[in-house]
Amino acid sequence: MGTNSTLAKQSIELSVEIVGFYKWLTYEKKEFVMSKQVLRSGTSIGSNIHEAYYAISRPDFIAKMQIALKEAAETQYWLILLERTGYWDEKFQSIKLRNTDIKRMLIATLNTSKQEKTKN
Repeated sequence: MGTNSTLAKQSIELSVEIVGFYKWLTYEKKEFVMSKQVLRSGTSIGSNIHEAYYAISRPDFIAKMQIALKEAAETQYWLILLERTGYWDEKFQSIKLRNTDIKRMLIATLNTSKQEKTKN
């Protein structure tokens, strides 16, 4: 697995969508606090995934992927909060779906990596 993996590609697509959502929130909705939070957490997912592929050890790889999973969970929180406070448009539904898919892939990757670690 590497930076051309489905997980890596999906994380880039999510980051691109998050940037578009951030622009919409700031220009159209004039929302500046939560939008910055979702921008930070949503783009951090991909940066940690990409960094993990260059980890110096299996524990380092697992740690970076775990951070990516935490950032995906935080992104989910901000998306829920933005929706419940009226800063949402259904045209951004793909962000929620992609984030959920990435969380599933991260969990599977972490489970596999941890199982391999215990075998060695």
